[in-house]
Amino acid sequence: MIDVASLPGRPCAAAAALELVGDRWALLAVREISFGNHRFNQIAGNTGAPRDRLAARLKALVEAGILVRGEGYHLTEAGRELGPVIASLLTWGNKWAVTQPTTQLRHHHDHEFRPRVTCAECGEVVGPGEVTPVSKVEGWSLAGPVA
Repeated sequence: MIDVASLPGRPCAAAAALELVGDRWALLAVREISFGNHRFNQIAGNTGAPRDRLAARLKALVEAGILVRGEGYHLTEAGRELGPVIASLLTWGNKWAVTQPTTQLRHHHDHEFRPRVTCAECGEVVGPGEVTPVSKVEGWSLAGPVA
């Protein structure tokens, strides 16, 4: 866990999350482990990460409680909860970042999986502009620090 007051700029859980998993090699390692590749050599080969950087990222992910190390690397509960993030990045990347889709996600009913955001409280599908951020940090508004 990160004390958001220790981060530069707006105190924000997204900024804290990016401190833990925002590095390219960190998220790609989580992707590979979620795909079932648990050995260092598999993760290194499938991410293309330099071995020294990957070793450092895996160590940091273990220290952050996102991975555990035993017979290879495995996701903790916190790591498994990154699954929807990875799925959304893959879906977004297939649409906006590559000339041709690279990985298709399949739902267990054997159809293409397309993630969407729903409200856990009411069950409604949430679209762009339908969520309003509210600052919960004293001394901050959405515009920035309050003088």
